[in-house]
Amino acid sequence: MDWHETIFELIDMRSFSNLWFWIALAVVWSTASHWVLGVPYDMVARARRNGGQTAEDLEDLVRINTNRLLFIGNVSGLWVLGFTCFILTGLALLGFVYGVEFAQAVFLLGAPMSLVGALNLSTARLIQAEEATGEQLWRRLTRHRTYVQAIGMVAIFATALWGMYQNMSVGPFGG
Repeated sequence: MDWHETIFELIDMRSFSNLWFWIALAVVWSTASHWVLGVPYDMVARARRNGGQTAEDLEDLVRINTNRLLFIGNVSGLWVLGFTCFILTGLALLGFVYGVEFAQAVFLLGAPMSLVGALNLSTARLIQAEEATGEQLWRRLTRHRTYVQAIGMVAIFATALWGMYQNMSVGPFGG
């Protein structure tokens, strides 16, 4: 047995049986639910609790991030949408039609995150249209975080089910 075969046997290169994939999945969703429109959620909780300068800082940071998101959406939104659809379609075809497990794994990470991106844009538009500040802004950001967490729970569940199916069908039990 060659040294590279030993390494590849030690480090399983299949996505769903690889510990690093599951760590990456946890980190992606943990980060997505902590950073609400580019603002750490603990800052939202601190602004709600303390008010004053902390609340002003939060409002400024949300204003900056929503303006940035909306500018990107207005200037290059169609290009980003087209490129994202192209990549996700390619991954879906490679993964689920041609059976490339790595493409399946990346698709199961990317597709739900694209929903989070669309939700970010929608929430940014709502915040700007409402000119939300204070309690209204905090509620909007909390609702946004709840939606992101719900998308994450469904995505993790679906990924875990598909990963178990793949491991059972490719592993010693399957054909």
